[in-house]
Amino acid sequence: MSVASEISAVFGWRKRKPNIADHASNTSVAIAAHIFSSLNITRESTESGQTLGNKFEDAVAGFLKRRLADLAPDRSWIIDRRPITDFAQYAHLAHIKELAEKNPTLQSSLGTDYLIRPDITIGFEEDPYPHLHAAVSCKWTIRSDRVQNIRHEAVVMTRHRRGRQPHIVAVTAEPLPSRLAAIARGTGELDCVYHATLSELWSACPGGKETDMLDELQAQDRLRPLESLPEVIAYY
Repeated sequence: MSVASEISAVFGWRKRKPNIADHASNTSVAIAAHIFSSLNITRESTESGQTLGNKFEDAVAGFLKRRLADLAPDRSWIIDRRPITDFAQYAHLAHIKELAEKNPTLQSSLGTDYLIRPDITIGFEEDPYPHLHAAVSCKWTIRSDRVQNIRHEAVVMTRHRRGRQPHIVAVTAEPLPSRLAAIARGTGELDCVYHATLSELWSACPGGKETDMLDELQAQDRLRPLESLPEVIAYY
């Protein structure tokens, strides 16, 4: 499998180090540099971390739109970024929000944790509300403070749905397997974690702990290549 062109266009070197690497970690830089060399990445990257995150999200959305149009052209795909309350399984939460806004005490008690807006939502047109088929969380890289937010969103969507559960997945370009494990391990809040350069990551890992971690995650089917995600969404 090859890396999607939309994704590789975001990769680049910043001060001679890959823009997916944690520059404070020699292992992260070494693995990421091997990945970029395998992909012949030469672009200079000057974007900020937040801009890269936004570009990665757009790239994943573009890749999914292109592939889903090929795999299931007869379906009326809705691929954008919407709050879950726009979809049939979660429309009742919009009514709860309306009631809470009229009652400050109720609003304080309920909070707003249920008002989730995934990075990418994939749905079908239905009457009166579209059906949420998949929710994709995009993380350019993984840091410990970002992990719990992904799990929280997944738990909210599971607990509050009415009807069939959507696919709930994460997509990342993080080069360190030990950090990937922070999302991929667990009790199944997420269906799976999809990696933008998994084949190249395997080749780049030097053995030892990082390779053992990849072995574990793939043996448990918790980590898959991004290229396989469109077929999961289209056919399951």
